[in-house]
Amino acid sequence: MTVVTFVSALSLASWLWLLLARGFFWRTDVGLPAREEPGAWPSVCVVVPARDEAAVLPGSLPSLLAQDYPGRAEVFLIDDGSTDGTGGLACELARRQEGLPLTVASPGEPPDGWTGKLWAVRHGIDLARAHEPEYLLLTDADIAHAPDSLRRLVAAARTGGFDVVSQMARLRVESVWERLVVPAFVYFFAQLYPFRWIGSRDTRTAAAAGGCVLLRAETAERARIPEAIRHAVIDDVALARAVKGGGGRVWLGLADRVDSVRPYPRLHDLWRMVARSAYAQLRHNPLVLAATVVGLALVYLVPPVSVVVGAATGSAAAAVLGGGAWLVMAGTYVPMLRYYRQPLWLAPLLPFTAFLYLLMTVDSAVRHYRGRGAAWKGRTYARPDALPDEG
Repeated sequence: MTVVTFVSALSLASWLWLLLARGFFWRTDVGLPAREEPGAWPSVCVVVPARDEAAVLPGSLPSLLAQDYPGRAEVFLIDDGSTDGTGGLACELARRQEGLPLTVASPGEPPDGWTGKLWAVRHGIDLARAHEPEYLLLTDADIAHAPDSLRRLVAAARTGGFDVVSQMARLRVESVWERLVVPAFVYFFAQLYPFRWIGSRDTRTAAAAGGCVLLRAETAERARIPEAIRHAVIDDVALARAVKGGGGRVWLGLADRVDSVRPYPRLHDLWRMVARSAYAQLRHNPLVLAATVVGLALVYLVPPVSVVVGAATGSAAAAVLGGGAWLVMAGTYVPMLRYYRQPLWLAPLLPFTAFLYLLMTVDSAVRHYRGRGAAWKGRTYARPDALPDEG
């Protein structure tokens, strides 16, 4: 057996394992769990951290203010040092339509040890606690919600007894690069954190999607959120781990009518989105980075290379094994492409997209060691005490 044939067989074996033993991560049928509307609707406070979001607010904030929620609900938008008039625009949007009451506040500059976003979230939660809500909805400034989004989230949390109910918002997919990169982003996330494992009491896997997180207020206080995760750049995963690690129940699935309105028209925009926190995901560990690069190469790059090398050298075994791995890979990607309403011919291009993500991850590490670190909205977190500790 040649080296190429052996590596091709190993790649195919890896894909068969991913297909059958990784929580069926590739399936996209994990929607909101079964729910019944409660007899009495609990109060909810919506917290929206926002920094320089004037470009997206008109497409998102009105949908929050227009929520058809039977109980008491109000919105707190925390303007985190914006320079583009975010706070004033939010007030103007609220004046134009009737809906949930809106409070706009500013927390000031974050102290050492806090990321800017979580400092804004903390300020919003502090304001909300004065109103004694039963639930907090943490949502990003670029997320548009269907009119019944809040009531469906609350009903699911109450019916299932969940402390966290989170939905992965459907990201915008319009430009060429968005079509190529965005569905893969969600696909890779689900591969890292299989949604079925997250909702199970029998696993330690925990994650949330920061664009839409319904959190029981009592649980937040008990888990010391956000203080306990104040330095986390990947705050949604850190939040879910803190809750599940404390015995709480966490659920995460794909959204039906919760959408991001933020555009990523250029590869540079998407590259920056991924590279800002990819190395933090690897806990800034060079050995984990090396293993990740090898793993990505084995799983995603070896199959097409084996097909080409096998065809060029006359090695039928390498070509067949590589082709089988490539076929399984593309097949697992098809459900995500359908979810994003994208053409299925993009499925065989997944190795190319994975190669881009490999380069983004390496670039994230380079940024870290050059002192540029992870970033959120113009702030860079390069110091060790400002980086995530998600263990």
